[in-house]
Amino acid sequence: MTYSDRKHRRSYKTAPLLPQKDDAFSHSEAGFDGASFSGAVFNLSTTIVGAGIMALPATLKQLGAIPGLIVIILAAILTEKSIEMLLRFTRASKCSSYSGLAGDAFGGFGRTLLQACVVINNLGTLVVYMIIIGDVLSGTSSDGVHYSGVTEEWFGQHWWNSRSNLLLLTTLLVFAPLISFKRVDSLRYTSALSVALAVVFVVITAGIVIVKVINGSIGMPRLLPKLIDQASFWKLFTTVPVLVTAYICHHNIHPIENELRDGSQMKSIVRTSIVLCLTVYIATSFFGFLLFGDHTLDDVLANFDGELGIPYGSLLNDVVRVSYVIHLMLVFPIVFFSLRLNMDGLFFPYAIPIAYDNRRFFSVTAALICLIFLGANCVPSIWDAFQFTGATATVSVGFIFPAAIVLRDTHGIATKRDRLVSSVMILLAVSSSSVAICSDIYSIFNIGVED
Repeated sequence: MTYSDRKHRRSYKTAPLLPQKDDAFSHSEAGFDGASFSGAVFNLSTTIVGAGIMALPATLKQLGAIPGLIVIILAAILTEKSIEMLLRFTRASKCSSYSGLAGDAFGGFGRTLLQACVVINNLGTLVVYMIIIGDVLSGTSSDGVHYSGVTEEWFGQHWWNSRSNLLLLTTLLVFAPLISFKRVDSLRYTSALSVALAVVFVVITAGIVIVKVINGSIGMPRLLPKLIDQASFWKLFTTVPVLVTAYICHHNIHPIENELRDGSQMKSIVRTSIVLCLTVYIATSFFGFLLFGDHTLDDVLANFDGELGIPYGSLLNDVVRVSYVIHLMLVFPIVFFSLRLNMDGLFFPYAIPIAYDNRRFFSVTAALICLIFLGANCVPSIWDAFQFTGATATVSVGFIFPAAIVLRDTHGIATKRDRLVSSVMILLAVSSSSVAICSDIYSIFNIGVED
């Protein structure tokens, strides 16, 4: 049998998307003997803390400070449990990827469905990141009104800081080099900087709050939800999709684990990353809500477009917006990494790992980055489309698939507690998807009625 025949007869369980950490590829670069604990923590934390961090203060606005902080903590606990079960079932099945685990439980269809969900989730996420970067740097127009971006405020309107040109420069000078790495561990330094920038946002927000507390311009935050009528009660449930998806990182668990110097550290890495992100989330939510109160917008970054009422407020607004854009630029490659793996798995399910094939690696990379760039620039209604697909794909990757794998229990290792937690995860996932989809449909029809 030829090498090509052998290659295409490999099953979904024996064809990892990445070489294993004991493969020759992992040691092909001088000095690399496996990823470190700290590097893995930063990469996983960066996967978690994306654009969703800016939506968390609004959850406290809806739920009140006390219930809001409690559910943020509960979401972290549930996510940590779902990943712990994922790792345990991965070892039992001897698989090396999330899609391989889905294939072990549900066959080729399950594997393909999971890969499609990861592709939809990550592709939508990266398009939205690029849209946000363009909005902040170059500005955006809505209902005939133009909102200036940072570069327009600093330098005025020029050909080079138009939206498409800035995004093209960002793609060529920032994204292209960072998405060319074949190992996720190569992104550890940019991931560390990304986490540091999230902390910078927390520090600036906390500093502004402290100044305003001293001068007496901040009141007591609302501790409980404001329930006026039935509509205000149902509005509480619109926070569920934000909270359920706040810690989604499952698609990068296996790529990070496969490169570890000591794979037994993965459970501690997950716990450390979630605690780190939980700390950032709590601080961001609390100080953001304390600063803006009932005027907190769904995306708290929009609150930093106005007057803060303190000295150097305009400068701090710019620092917050620019640091957030750089943060998203550094999150981009870590999300792109698992997007490329799963897209490759969809189109070349039985080929050798993509890291071994330079032509395929760079072809898939170029195709995806072009698709993301075109989506962010040329399809005006793409955000609405991804609101629907994200509502289903994201929760599927984070909760439905892990729970379904546990309930399927092909290796007989699930406990009663595992089954109970899995049932809760599916209930939460289905309810959050339903709420998100119904909310999106309502918003679209409501806008149509107003027009």
